[in-house]
Amino acid sequence: MIFDTHAHYYDGAFDPDRDELLAALPSMGVALVLCPGCDLESSRASIALAEKFGYLYAAVGFHPENLEGASLDQLDQVRTMSAHPKVKAIGEIGLDYYWVKTPEARAFSRDFFDAQLSLAEELDLPAVVHDRDAHRDCLDIVRAHPGCRGVFHCYSGSVEDAKVLLDRGWMLSFTGNITFANARRGPEVVKFMPMDRLMLETDAPYMAPEPFRGKRCDSTMIRLTAERVAEWKGLSAEEVLDITLENGERFFGID
Repeated sequence: MIFDTHAHYYDGAFDPDRDELLAALPSMGVALVLCPGCDLESSRASIALAEKFGYLYAAVGFHPENLEGASLDQLDQVRTMSAHPKVKAIGEIGLDYYWVKTPEARAFSRDFFDAQLSLAEELDLPAVVHDRDAHRDCLDIVRAHPGCRGVFHCYSGSVEDAKVLLDRGWMLSFTGNITFANARRGPEVVKFMPMDRLMLETDAPYMAPEPFRGKRCDSTMIRLTAERVAEWKGLSAEEVLDITLENGERFFGID
């Protein structure tokens, strides 16, 4: 059974058939899904989906690409939403230096990331971290929060950075991009790391694995990613799915 630990089912790509797809996923082998928000609106939408579908859970927070017009005092609303019983994490939070270009915007995103990790510490919730082209600053801010636990989703860092995070008790999660022909770092890290610290995700509707690269992704496609992990770890795909399901349940505190 599949645990998709990161899927954005509120995204407009699912508007034509969202309810039909989400109603059908359990019959296609999907046991659990975590849907992270990117701002207040999408965080509320994640909670609404979690209320409607029992196997779906939510995370709440501000993505670094969604900070235009945001203010730190809006984290009070994130704190309020986090009290919902279906909310299992603060996320998707972090840094993105690919899209966030100016020094001022990057500094603001660092302040926001720091504040959201503080919130996760305060609430004793894990953090779901987005890191794109900002490895050094992400690690520095994580180091400043020794009481915080979390996962780097769609992990794209080096084996050396992975060691730092694993030594701190963090998890790493991987999408279908590790199946791409040009994938290098992801496979290296997967081969290196212990299975009890690894989770799988889609980042749906993005990051569909081969042979569906570029198409709309959904949680059933994790099986293809699990098959690739299984090759590298000397396991069966079913074993990979079972282990990552247990890892996700433990990490997010889902019975």
